[in-house]
Amino acid sequence: MNAAETGAWALLIQLAASTLRVSTPLVLAALGGLASERSGVINIALEGMMLVGALAAAIVTHSTASPWLGVGAGMAAGALLALLYGLCVIRLRSDQIVAGTAINLLAAGIAPFVCKVLYGATGQTPSIGIENRFQSGPTWMAFALVLAVAAWLRWTPSGLWVRFAGEHPEALSTAGIRVNRVRWAGVVLSGVLSGLGGAALSIQLSSAFSRNMTAGRGFMALAALIFGKWRPVPTALACLLFGFADAIQIRLQGVVLWGSEPVPVQFIQILPYVVTVLVLAGLVGQARAPRALGQFFDRG
Repeated sequence: MNAAETGAWALLIQLAASTLRVSTPLVLAALGGLASERSGVINIALEGMMLVGALAAAIVTHSTASPWLGVGAGMAAGALLALLYGLCVIRLRSDQIVAGTAINLLAAGIAPFVCKVLYGATGQTPSIGIENRFQSGPTWMAFALVLAVAAWLRWTPSGLWVRFAGEHPEALSTAGIRVNRVRWAGVVLSGVLSGLGGAALSIQLSSAFSRNMTAGRGFMALAALIFGKWRPVPTALACLLFGFADAIQIRLQGVVLWGSEPVPVQFIQILPYVVTVLVLAGLVGQARAPRALGQFFDRG
């Protein structure tokens, strides 16, 4: 193998590793969205849950020098925001799209306020040393969870309840299972997983929390969920596709593709979002959502 072939293989390996790393928050948030939406609750609040998870994880990791405590804090913060969302859409029967948008705006406002109170700056938290950050732990967790969620939905009674809550809630209620309790569990689980995705963003892929650092990843996770037709493994593969596009744009920044000037960085940075739009445009009318998605249920 000559030097050129060796360099090409090294580049491919680096690109694959980068794809796995940048896909991690997407996979976790998409699994959270799957738990909520398979139970019948639309959840566009994934962006906000990721954001508060990233903030809490960065604050606790910086304070304790323990990324594991940071992960726990991120999951707890996501769960708390999910409880608020569940209160709005399950208990109070608010419009799920409007409530999800409100949760995202609330999270976007809370983050700089907390940073200002704790650190005197609204932009970001202090930097976390590399010895106190994860290198690959959340990535292994994310793809293990894909298999675990797939097995859970297919082979366990509680997984069956979640599927029926989103497809045939009347049949589930007839069997004596409280539909809204199942939906509460799905929404809270979505917050836990989205908070974990946010934690991966701030203490694995980055060295601190920065304002609006999720940058639309919650919506990309929803796009992956639609692309994967609300199934865990295809959804994870869609996340890998978006992660690959993100890894490509990172590699292309500053690279001269033609002429003597590099491509403007703004054009490179929109690549993952262009891929997301193209994928969704190609799926219009093809993806079938759970039948009872977005429908309220009055009998428990």
